[in-house]
Amino acid sequence: MHAYMHVVTRVISLSDEAYERLKSLKEEGESFSEVVNKIAADKKKGSIMDFAGKWVGSKEELDKIEKMIYEDRKKFKLRTVKF
Repeated sequence: MHAYMHVVTRVISLSDEAYERLKSLKEEGESFSEVVNKIAADKKKGSIMDFAGKWVGSKEELDKIEKMIYEDRKKFKLRTVKF
């Protein structure tokens, strides 16, 4: 059994900085196409959990924000819908 992959070559322009950044992400034996696909896939797979532990503010600021969120939630009224 033979696998066949159709490859189309495209020419794109990159700044020197962009090229060097892309090159720095490239692992041995990996093509630039594979690097671009990996980056694009990572962007689409984002999760809210990516932000877990990222807070750089103080505990007091976090407590204040949390209190504001809970106060706003108390103001929210659910509507009943009859079917």
